[in-house]
Amino acid sequence: MTEAYLSQSDSEPRLIVEQGVAARVAAIAEPVLAGLGYRLVRVRISGLAGCTVQIMAERPDGSMNIDDCETVSRALSPVLDVADPVERAYRLEISSPGMDRPLVRRSDFERYAGNRVRIEMSSAVEGRRRFRGMLTGIEGNAARIHREDAAPGEPADVLLPIEEMADAKIVLSDDLIAESLRRGKQAERDANEQVDNEINRKGPGKYRRSKRFHSQPANGRRA
Repeated sequence: MTEAYLSQSDSEPRLIVEQGVAARVAAIAEPVLAGLGYRLVRVRISGLAGCTVQIMAERPDGSMNIDDCETVSRALSPVLDVADPVERAYRLEISSPGMDRPLVRRSDFERYAGNRVRIEMSSAVEGRRRFRGMLTGIEGNAARIHREDAAPGEPADVLLPIEEMADAKIVLSDDLIAESLRRGKQAERDANEQVDNEINRKGPGKYRRSKRFHSQPANGRRA
């Protein structure tokens, strides 16, 4: 990935955004994340088993590890406590977008072309709001989809304006899982190599591994 792409994607606006309470959380979280060198992907609020505010974030290159989640959680939790955008107690969860990630920026649709996607439009396009199929590319600010659910006589290829989408998401596949496992193993090898190099530099007993968690059980309205 080129430096020019990373520079462009770092400041690129999201075209698919939240509504309501999630939008208030996003407005608070986005500048905090940008100040730390991360990008906001999506905010989701779930009422199952209590209220959970999930904030998906990533680095401009698409990476996001456990330490990154902890860094974001430490910085964002007190800001949300002060702003208090949610009117009830909630659990804050910081996470990476995952393999079946939401697509929110124009560059997301460009980068993940060749994957199956599920899209819901804010208003009907050609008489329907939900589309599923292969993301084949972009034209301007519209995504080109080869539909897998086209009925006889319906066009298989459609152009969907990204800014008119309510939600767009990659559909999990065996290829995505295999690629994620490959990257995970490579990241583990890189981390172990870094630890070994640090031990060799500092000497035994002066470097210690640690395990960290990505969830922050804090909330803006503490009990």
